Amino acid sequence: MIITALPGANLRHIARLVMMTTALMLSAGAAHAVEPVNTNNSGCAIGGYDPVAYFIDDGPAKGTADFSYQWNGATWLFTSAEHRDLFADDPPAYASQYGGWCSWAVAHGYTATIEPDAWDIVDGKLYLNFSTFIQILWRLSPSRFIAYGNAY
Repeated sequence: MIITALPGANLRHIARLVMMTTALMLSAGAAHAVEPVNTNNSGCAIGGYDPVAYFIDDGPAKGTADFSYQWNGATWLFTSAEHRDLFADDPPAYASQYGGWCSWAVAHGYTATIEPDAWDIVDGKLYLNFSTFIQILWRLSPSRFIAYGNAY
């Protein structure tokens, strides 16, 4: 494991290094306008994954166009009519926070796309992250990152 291979390294130093490196890599693209919802090339929110599945099925599940719903300028896909209807009744209860952009990135003042397998539910809200590594960093202090993200 890379963390134990670095003499004297601790997770906070590594997290800070990753944050600075990621911010530098993404700063070139930061000048463009950010869409309110993170969509793929087909206009589907959160890569076409069913946001309700994170709550009901305990994880990501790819939705289908057979069960879609238009909300907040994006097409949301679901695995079933039941999931679609739950979402339609109360979209903010199921939609990913920060428009489906990486929660850790938003907490640090920029946007990044997400990996559907890097997720958390905190206080009944869905948070997605760029990668499973970023998810590890997110889990160091989710309440702090949520406060920062909400401030942005």
